[in-house]
Amino acid sequence: MKLRSIIVDDSYIQRMAVAKLVDNHPNLEMVAEYSNAIEAKNGINNNDIDLIFLDVEMPIINGFDLLESLVNPPQVILITGKPDYALRAFDYDVTDYLHKPITLTRFNNAVKRAMANYGKMHKVDGDAEYIFVKSNLKKRKVVLNNIKWVEALGDYVKLVTDEANIVILSTMKSFEQQLPEDKFLRIHKSYIVNLEKVEKFNSKKVEVAGRLIPLSRNKKTELMEALNGV
Repeated sequence: MKLRSIIVDDSYIQRMAVAKLVDNHPNLEMVAEYSNAIEAKNGINNNDIDLIFLDVEMPIINGFDLLESLVNPPQVILITGKPDYALRAFDYDVTDYLHKPITLTRFNNAVKRAMANYGKMHKVDGDAEYIFVKSNLKKRKVVLNNIKWVEALGDYVKLVTDEANIVILSTMKSFEQQLPEDKFLRIHKSYIVNLEKVEKFNSKKVEVAGRLIPLSRNKKTELMEALNGV
């Protein structure tokens, strides 16, 4: 398993140095590198990213500003030449903090921590696969099979589970990427359903746990194929 990674740094030399470390690490996959936060934000929103190597000091929009602008950021390893940012870094719940120049040992330790965090968030507990989501400033364990459906609520999504409704700050696209494709399907711009919870459907509606959920016309065939594979 490899963490899909990007590098965000305005320094070409520093990007090349980190890229070499990423390319040589067996558990990392380089997706892209960006010289500024604006391009990086677009890349993060349009790709499935697990880990960001992020420079703090960049013109116009710095690393902390970028983190604040992301709805549901992936793991972040901050990189800077100034140790003064260390305390502030952990206010943003970053995975680790690397001080330039980066040593191979320190880099590998940071990646090891990111791998451990990823494992916790996508762990299989016996037969129960689960993820961790952040709700009310706390990380909460959610067993995937307990999710009935996911519903869009503006800048938030609501997880309707067997135990409770959980509201988290995230886009539907970002949260959809955390779910296994063989178990969940986005049947409408505002709804993702647990395929194992689908009781019946027609050309316009899907019934999940007694609730009728709208079905987009162009998703009916995909739903039928998905249910045949459940």
